[in-house]
Amino acid sequence: MAAGRENSASERPILLVPYVWIGDFVRCHSVVRLIRERWPKRPVDVLTSTLCAPLLDYMPGVRKGIVFDIPRRRPALAENWRLAQRLKQERYGTALVMSRKWKAALAPYLAGIPERVGFVGEGRFGLLSDVRWGEQKLPRMVDSCAVLALPRDAAQPPSWPEPQLKVPKQAAADWRAQAALARDKRPIVALCPGAVGKGKRWPEGRYAELARKLAADGISVWVLGGPGEKAIAATISGNGKFARDLTSDDLRNAILALASADAAVSNDSGLLHVAAAIGTPAIGLFGPTSRWHVGPLNPVAAIIEAPWRGAEGDISARSTEDIPVEEVFQGMRRVLKRA
Repeated sequence: MAAGRENSASERPILLVPYVWIGDFVRCHSVVRLIRERWPKRPVDVLTSTLCAPLLDYMPGVRKGIVFDIPRRRPALAENWRLAQRLKQERYGTALVMSRKWKAALAPYLAGIPERVGFVGEGRFGLLSDVRWGEQKLPRMVDSCAVLALPRDAAQPPSWPEPQLKVPKQAAADWRAQAALARDKRPIVALCPGAVGKGKRWPEGRYAELARKLAADGISVWVLGGPGEKAIAATISGNGKFARDLTSDDLRNAILALASADAAVSNDSGLLHVAAAIGTPAIGLFGPTSRWHVGPLNPVAAIIEAPWRGAEGDISARSTEDIPVEEVFQGMRRVLKRA
């Protein structure tokens, strides 16, 4: 941005248009922190889906969320027009568009936001005012998101600020009381069995065996996830015998549960990023994905990667089903001992 334009918009709010998968949404808090460093006087709002909206209540530096669910499999021109009318009322000076989809840049354009920054993506030359190039050369999603908060052609720093989710202790305590969990004084391990993608889900039978081992060790086990994990939670918990089913259609419950837990075990999924950003010690289970490319930017307690299948180097052939239960169980014992 030219100096004159930056000064003229020095106090106008900034809109961040992130990816709306949970892990990617958490990752974009690094961008919020960069924005706050560069423009400390400018409020930061985030466009969010209903699913991800609860995360914003725990993200420092975010003024508010603009909750609007855009349909994914059609142009949704009418919906984008309605969204644009909402955005216009906020008088945003800048929009940072993380997604490469043309539809992600449509509402900021229709709203007349003067500066609209994003990568070239799906031929968005008219929709963006500051078109960036070179996304293909950036190895991680956090890199391609975070550089948009820097001036054009600025050098990438050695590291990005880590995402933060700050959950007040009282909020977690109130949630435990409402869920009738406050009297349980045992160590708590949260299990997060959900994941999107072949080979990323550690089999529910393995989670069930881990839950039995943890329960036998005097540990309270909670199973977290969305409505799609309800049947899996029943299997893991032994219908309530070994674990508590806390799956819910409200992400806030998982956030507060992870803030309350002493540790967590998670597939490569959004809840692993949530746990890491909160600071809850977590063991991440990785199969056909790279911990460096897609794992949390925050430190985690341990990463357990599936062994290689066939020739080493073809990560897509790895599967979490090859991770032994005993390795995860002993890893969790070490985590709880440190905690």
